[in-house]
Amino acid sequence: MVRFFELLQDEAVVRERYSGEFDAAHKWGLPGANCHTCGAIWGVAGHQYPAVDLSQLPERKEFEEARPEPFSEFARLRELVRPLAPPNAWLPPGTTFGPLVGRASGKFGPFTSQGDITWLVLREALERLQAEGVRGLLGCRTELRFRQKNPPDVLELQIEPHGRLHPDCIPPEVPQPCPTCGRHAFRLPEEPILDAASLPTELDLFRVGNFSTVIVGTERFMETVRRLELDGIAFRELPTR
Repeated sequence: MVRFFELLQDEAVVRERYSGEFDAAHKWGLPGANCHTCGAIWGVAGHQYPAVDLSQLPERKEFEEARPEPFSEFARLRELVRPLAPPNAWLPPGTTFGPLVGRASGKFGPFTSQGDITWLVLREALERLQAEGVRGLLGCRTELRFRQKNPPDVLELQIEPHGRLHPDCIPPEVPQPCPTCGRHAFRLPEEPILDAASLPTELDLFRVGNFSTVIVGTERFMETVRRLELDGIAFRELPTR
């Protein structure tokens, strides 16, 4: 039986061994949506596709400013980028695209996280994991500006949403997803449970589809990271049902 683990930054190790930090955002993004059906003005974190390049899109400037839009305008913009995105991507309000742009400094370890949502990896560490057969790892270039003369070769992992939390994680009083915008507003439980039947079998790293700020690695991913001594990640096992 495959075991699954949530990825969290190992704060103690990072503080002790590394000084790397970054302040950056993705180059493009879908706006937030103001839904005429449910009345919510919303956007998500965690749906990020750094490998998706909008630079050749004539309307690319419409994706450069974070803002809310009426749902109809959001939907129009979403359809413009859909052909460039991975197949079956949901692309909710707030989805981001393209490289991270911003400032970075200090000594980076193998893995560095921003809020446990965005993960950077040193190229050497990524190549070692891929050589060991860890599946589904996609490293993307960044546009981080370093002050030091010999900056690290840092990539962002594109971690796509797959699978779901088990329905038992959603309180019965929570309304069903909005039929127009798809918003399903519920809090992450302290002890999340994964829906076993929904989980991908071909990936060793993914986001949870209906709670994309939760990033999950398989036991193979965890064991390989530990065996190669690629520090920066703490793992918390998540049960399945």
